[in-house]
Amino acid sequence: MTAADLTSADYQAALQALLPHGRVWPREPDAVQSRVAAGLAQTAARLHARANYLLRDAFPVAPLELLPEWEATLGLPDPCAGSAADQSMEQRQAAVAARFVGRGGQSVAYYTGVAAALGYQITITQFTPAVVGRARIGDPLAGAGWAHVWRVNAPETTVLVSRVGSARIGDRLREWGNNTLECALSRIRPAHTILQFAYGG
Repeated sequence: MTAADLTSADYQAALQALLPHGRVWPREPDAVQSRVAAGLAQTAARLHARANYLLRDAFPVAPLELLPEWEATLGLPDPCAGSAADQSMEQRQAAVAARFVGRGGQSVAYYTGVAAALGYQITITQFTPAVVGRARIGDPLAGAGWAHVWRVNAPETTVLVSRVGSARIGDRLREWGNNTLECALSRIRPAHTILQFAYGG
């Protein structure tokens, strides 16, 4: 058993272990002192559980207790996803995680990571202009402007499914669509690039 797993029974045993020994300090479960220790232990166990939540929420992978604080710190809710009332708990947590790890970048891995944090599995196609000597037969004949074009390939419809344990009362069980993906990636794309979205196939 780790310190993170302590229960009220553990705290009761610890409190009783601190008491002196003798006939006036009984340890039987129905003794008055045992019941007082059990009452005090419930408070200690509840505070311990809250402290464990605080430790878990210190890194925003799936915060519960500190979700509003993380959202305020990271500038959420994002206009791409609507208001917090329009989002499920999982979507809010995913937005926090995506914003937290989204420190910037221009690599394929960075953009696929941001999409994955939002719940989307994507691939990225990069284009290069056709240059004599490097182009091969069958390659598209792309002009110089294609050097700044990239395409996000995603399923035709991404279904975001609510999960037991992280969903809250009032959350939608499922959501369809790629609007959040398009808005989020369009917002962080390099300004000199043209971003395309291709769905299905």
